Amino acid sequence: MLLTQELVTASRLQFGLTAMYHWLFVPLTLGLGFLIAIMETKYYISKDEFWKKTTQFWSRIFAINFACGVATGIILEFEFGTNWSNYSWFVGDIFGAPLAIEGIFAFFMESTFFAVMYFGWGKVSKGFHLTSTWLTACGAAISALWILAANAWMQYPAGMQFNPATARSEMVNFWAVAFSPVAINKFSHSVTFGFVLGSIVVIGISSWYLLRNRDQKFARKSIKYASVFGLISCILLCTSGHKSAVTVSRYQPMKLAAMEGLYNGQKGTPLVGVGIINPAKTWNNNEQPYLFNISIPKGLSILTNCSANSFVPGISDIINGGYEYMAPDGSTKVAVPFAEKVKSGRIAIKALEVYNQIKDQTERGANGQKFLDETKKVFDENFENFGYGYMKNPEESIPPVAATFYSFRVMICLAAYFLFFLIISLLMSHKDGQAWDIKDDGKRWNLEKNKWFLVIAIISVPLAYICGECGWLVAEIGRQPWTIQNLLPVNAAVSGVSASNVYTTFIIFLVLFTTLLIAELSIIFRQIGKGPDGIKW
Repeated sequence: MLLTQELVTASRLQFGLTAMYHWLFVPLTLGLGFLIAIMETKYYISKDEFWKKTTQFWSRIFAINFACGVATGIILEFEFGTNWSNYSWFVGDIFGAPLAIEGIFAFFMESTFFAVMYFGWGKVSKGFHLTSTWLTACGAAISALWILAANAWMQYPAGMQFNPATARSEMVNFWAVAFSPVAINKFSHSVTFGFVLGSIVVIGISSWYLLRNRDQKFARKSIKYASVFGLISCILLCTSGHKSAVTVSRYQPMKLAAMEGLYNGQKGTPLVGVGIINPAKTWNNNEQPYLFNISIPKGLSILTNCSANSFVPGISDIINGGYEYMAPDGSTKVAVPFAEKVKSGRIAIKALEVYNQIKDQTERGANGQKFLDETKKVFDENFENFGYGYMKNPEESIPPVAATFYSFRVMICLAAYFLFFLIISLLMSHKDGQAWDIKDDGKRWNLEKNKWFLVIAIISVPLAYICGECGWLVAEIGRQPWTIQNLLPVNAAVSGVSASNVYTTFIIFLVLFTTLLIAELSIIFRQIGKGPDGIKW
């Protein structure tokens, strides 16, 4: 069922708005939860009341962020049914199963023990409270696991078969859905980013205290622990990022081509470090792809295939087909041209229509059953290109190149900056902020005397959020036009509702979420102003 482009655009805008606001809250919940658990473990071992106050302060920041994340997350899940009902029907029980597990098990676990963590001081034993804090942090990570597994299935629909009798996808291998290569890399990359974000937020807030000459012991200790946790996480983030690039090159070559602004592949493909996309470039003209670029020779081939002379297809190659590639099952295949995929997809759509026209006949006899079986066979043979049957021209299969290209580079540059920043932060916070014996022109390398570092640390907080949003844009805009890779484009997935209604709710959500964000920041700033000694439990 194809609907108007205006409705598709409105639905995408609304869902994108909700998802981007939701992603402002989720990573901090993931990262701050584990930092709080580490700090409370220090309190449990040392019995030092200082660590109790420190844990309680960061728990208050966690609680405010957690509440806002829940509010936006609930709306996000409802939108699958209201704005994307065709998608919800098509995915059957596959998409619902991970979300059901997340709601019943992970979110229930996280919410239950969060209540103990937040309200249980002095009401439960120290050991049980510590256990609850760790379970809250783990619950957030497990919750992310199932949500990201559902999202990864949309990028790489493994462990399923499509039933033409019900027009729904059916799960045949739960573990293939939950732990596909895409799901594993998406989870590890998203969670480690959450750890880095949580660390940078702690360092940034603590740096504000040092600039104000307040709560200096609290600030130095927080920076020290966050620096260690953040640096380890950032190294893991870079590792998972590399693995994610390899996974994208194998399962979503068009996304990789858009990330690199690559139109014509070659052996020994360079990796663009810095560049400006040529807006006049299309997949079928001879314009140069970049107005300016600095590239690493053979870098993309090495990054994706661990081979300096390997071939990486560009956008034009993927549309024209004819090159060899490694299929998910490990076999070598020849890429099918876009035109043939469209033809195959339309055969599958037609076979599905015919199948549903004759399947309800009660007296079809032996010949009728044979025809039904033959129709299903035709459908199964062409199903892998089902989604292409809804497309009219090659341009519809290309993601927004400029948005994907620039978002990817902002994300990578900021990730490199965070690695350097966390190394400096760790070095400067060693020995509880005591000055180094080494001097440079009489200046001591300690936190209180280096206001430049403290200012940069505060600025790094919004930069971390920008990095996270750019990563989301790469993942989701880069896989357009698909809601489910190769099987269901966005123009066949939306609900048959009025575009004006969707635009109206978009404006309502924009005002609501912006108000929620302002309220959250206001409350957090108020808590920061009170400091760890000003919070009463």
